[in-house]
Amino acid sequence: MLKSRFSGLLFQIIALALSFGVVSLILISIDASPTEAFRNMFKGSFGEMRKFAEVLVAFVPLLLVTAGLLVTFSAGLWNIGVEGQVVLGAIATTWVYRYFLESDLPPALIITLAIFGGMIGGAIWAAFTGILKVFGGVNEIFGGLGLNFVATALTIYLIFGPWKRPGVASMSGTVPFPDEFSLPLLANLRISPWALGIALIAIIIVFFLLQGTYFGLKLKAVGKNFRAAYLLGIPTWQYAMYSFLICGALAGLAGAMQVAAVYHRLIPSISSGYGYLGLMVAMLINYQAIWAIPVALFFAALNIGSIQLPIVMKLDSSLSGVLQGVLVLFALLVEGARQKFIKKGQNT
Repeated sequence: MLKSRFSGLLFQIIALALSFGVVSLILISIDASPTEAFRNMFKGSFGEMRKFAEVLVAFVPLLLVTAGLLVTFSAGLWNIGVEGQVVLGAIATTWVYRYFLESDLPPALIITLAIFGGMIGGAIWAAFTGILKVFGGVNEIFGGLGLNFVATALTIYLIFGPWKRPGVASMSGTVPFPDEFSLPLLANLRISPWALGIALIAIIIVFFLLQGTYFGLKLKAVGKNFRAAYLLGIPTWQYAMYSFLICGALAGLAGAMQVAAVYHRLIPSISSGYGYLGLMVAMLINYQAIWAIPVALFFAALNIGSIQLPIVMKLDSSLSGVLQGVLVLFALLVEGARQKFIKKGQNT
């Protein structure tokens, strides 16, 4: 067991080195210094407390989305619709805010209701994908992608329609909520310790759910072999739906954090692509929840640090996306090589 874990870590280090090597070659081909680029990305993420706080702002929704995806991946399901579930969580959170804003309820209670509303909104949207999969025979990839487009269109409709600012429809989003209806932030920083704590608690719960419960064991059985799990008496379609609902709730929670702790309103790009980025994180950690925190933090740092590239080196900030994509590609390749190496060793 220890040997297997050591080999896994070794192959992951190889994947990391290969990905940085490929990106370095790309930078050299355009007469840019790889060392300077990576140094600027590091300084842009960890150079000062304000920048690190921005990394944590991106880390919170990314970790929540990754936590949810680990559940659906365990059930053998590719929940590509997680991006739309983040958006619906944000929409539901905004709706709850708007509904209770003029009430006499205390702000803390309204914030709590709004966050739970976001979780319910994300879960309902994920349930649509699950229903299409379980009862309609529609592959969850296609169903999820279709619902992503619907969620994006709904956001635009609400911002420019029923929820538009009085007298004007603006790409900046809906009317901002008063400060007392936002999660508290650290002094002079944009990060909310409440949001950070919620994200960490969520990944811990998912870790123990998948590793230490009968529910997690049955979920993995469904993911490993759907038919065999059914023959063993596990209600397979119910567990598939459970995984969608849990993932949707966590994705909706990510959307709620975007509204309640970051933007304080609904904006067109409220998901910021964290759903798709969470898919890469989940694949990179090979669906092991224990690695979710460091890898999600690394990806968040790449995203924030890359902002320095166009400012300092006149390079496009999409370089971080290239690095992330190449890293996932090599991680999958070396994992396949590792599995083949292990099987060859067992046969000899």
